[in-house]
Formats: sequence, structure tokens, C-alpha cells
Amino acid sequence: MGKFFKFMLPMLLIIGSVLLVIGLVVYQKSQSAERKPDVAQAVLVDTIEAEIVSLNFTVKSQGTVRPRTETTLVSEVTGKVVSVSPDFVAGGFFHQGEVLLQIDPSDYKTGLKRAEAALASRKAKLADEIARSEQALKDWVNMGKSGQPSDLGLRKPQLADAQANVSAAEADVQKARRDLERTRITVPYDGLVRQKAVDIGQYVTPGTRLGVTFAVDTAEVRLPLTDNDLYYLDLPSETEVKNKDKPFPAVVLSAENGNETSQWQARIIRTEGVVDEMSRVIYAVAQVVDPYGVLGQSDQQELKIGTFVNAEIQGLPAENVVVLPRYVLRADNTILTANADNELEILPVTVLRAEPKKVYLSSGIKGGTKVVITTLDAPVPGTKLAIRGTEDLTPTESAPGGEQ
Repeated sequence: MGKFFKFMLPMLLIIGSVLLVIGLVVYQKSQSAERKPDVAQAVLVDTIEAEIVSLNFTVKSQGTVRPRTETTLVSEVTGKVVSVSPDFVAGGFFHQGEVLLQIDPSDYKTGLKRAEAALASRKAKLADEIARSEQALKDWVNMGKSGQPSDLGLRKPQLADAQANVSAAEADVQKARRDLERTRITVPYDGLVRQKAVDIGQYVTPGTRLGVTFAVDTAEVRLPLTDNDLYYLDLPSETEVKNKDKPFPAVVLSAENGNETSQWQARIIRTEGVVDEMSRVIYAVAQVVDPYGVLGQSDQQELKIGTFVNAEIQGLPAENVVVLPRYVLRADNTILTANADNELEILPVTVLRAEPKKVYLSSGIKGGTKVVITTLDAPVPGTKLAIRGTEDLTPTESAPGGEQ
């Protein structure tokens, strides 16, 4: 009996294991048969709806605010600075024609008087020579001589010399007056003082640097533009500018000021007309009227000279385009979409313009199309999709989220 049990026990264990495996297989098949046949595996994705819009392109650039006119003041005469305007300080505002500095005018007033006296003397000499010439002609007639008297007999050389002396004396008077005027340092525009180089009591000579000023009626910003930028701008030609057939585009300037962003309205007024040989760009110049707001011509906030600004230039219009995030455009100019059955489709599109953050599509996609913005490593057309926020399918797999 013991031998029989030892012989049958291994056989019973083998038979039991086989029956257990068969039971497990039958159980798994029965469980699979109970599953719903219409539940498919789906990839969880986020989508946005494509919208067809019409807009104006904007071209971005940047530059530094510069004065329209900047002047380095230098002395044209010699002397001591005897007075300085309170406005002649760094940052001081002054009006057109205001005397900023006064150089001692005493010697130049004396020089003007001497020049005027010399002119009066030479005019008297000229009058005397004119009288003598006329008298010589009368004497010639009274003496009954025939023919025409010689130039020497009529004192014409002496008369010409006297006239030349008068002209020279008049020039001396004009120079003396100019030298006297040059003792008053003025500027022919409303402006601000950038730099003050001299002060009261300082002795200056011709060529001495006195300071630097700039006009405040307008400010300018040089904006570099590439060939690609120019493709989206409608800049008038030189002929159109002269004939005023086409206006220059508007510009919005902006700058960061702490935690705030300030903006100013400007307008392109010209292009410099040459391509920079090093950078291969052309410069457009934007103008801001009354940047400091001191002339009453602008109600915008103050825009200081030297401010670095970003610029958005109004470009060409675009009709019936779709604007999407730049990252949804694949390298082969296709995008991923979800069709009406929530299946993945790969659409080829026509790119009108691509920017770092946006892409503009002109064809290949319709309004209302669901664009997948989730990154899929290996997208396969026809893949079932579960769109976040809907419950059409039960997702069993989630893809990594795309950039938002």
C-alpha cells in the first residue's frame, strides 16, 4: 500500500497542475468574452479649435531712443564766462534762443565801436574823392578842352581805392558784430542739456567745448529690419514718399519699467536706404513727437532719450488665416488633428508665416478643426483619441502633455 501511494502521488500532482492551468485559461477566456467590444484603447490629448481670422501682421524690432538733433556747443571767441543760465545744467530744459552762457563782451563792444568809427572815416574819404572827381570833370569842361578826360585826370583810381576802403570797413563792422553776438551762446531749438562742460569765471578760447544739448520736439529710433521682415511690411518707395502717395506704417514702442510695461505711439518716417554691409539689415527710423511732453504736443508719458525699446511695426493685412502655437507645427509642415470620430489625422498645411511663438496657416486646415496640442512621440493616423474634458472613450493610455 505504501509503495502504491508513493507511486500515485506524483501522478496526482501532475494531473492536478494540468487541471489548474486549464481552469485558469478557461477563466481568462470567459473574462475576455465578457468585455464590451466597443471600448477601444484611447490616447488622452488636449486640443484647441482652429479659428479663421483676418489680421495685420506685425514685425518686431528693437532700438534705442535717440534725439533728432544733438549739438556740441563750442566757443567761437575768446573771453571769460561771466554768466550762466539756471537752465544750463545736465537735464535742464531751455527754450529756443535762450542765452545759456554769456562770455565777457567788453572787448568785442570796443572792437565794434572802432570798426564803426573806421567805417565812418572811410565813408568821409569816399565822399571827398567823389567830390574831387566831379570837380575835375567840371574843370575840364570849363577849360573848353575837347575829348574825354583821362581816368587819372578824373581821379578814378583814388575814387576806386576809397570805395574799396569803405567795403573793407563795412566787412570789419559785420565781423565785429558777429563776434559780439558769439559771446551769447544760444541754440535754435527747444531742448535739454545733456552735458555741461564749463561754468562761470572760466576762460575759454575758440574751440573750447562748452556742453552738449539736444532737441526735444521729436525723438527717433533706428529699427533694424531683415529681408524677411520687409516681406511683411508695406513701406513706401522714395517716389511715393515724395509724392505723399502712401503713408508710413504705425509703430508701437514698449519698454519694461520695473514690473510695468510702458507703451508709446510712433510712426516710421523714413528708411536709411542702404543695407548694412556687416549685418545685412536695413534701418527704418521711427519718430516720437514731443517725447518729454514739455511742448504740449503729446499726452503720452515721458520717453527719455537713451531708453531701449521694443517695437511692433504694423505690417501687411492677411485674410482667412489660422493662427496656432508654433510648437504644434511639425518639421514636415504638418499638424496633428482629431477628426469627427476622435481619431488622429495628420494634415499637411501651408505656412504663411512662422514666428518663435506663433504660426500663421493659409490653407490645409478648416475652421473648427480640433488641433492636438499634446506631444505624441510616434503618431499613427487612425489612433483613437480621448480629448480631455470629454467622456466619449475610456482612456487606457495617456501621452505626455504638450507645451501650453
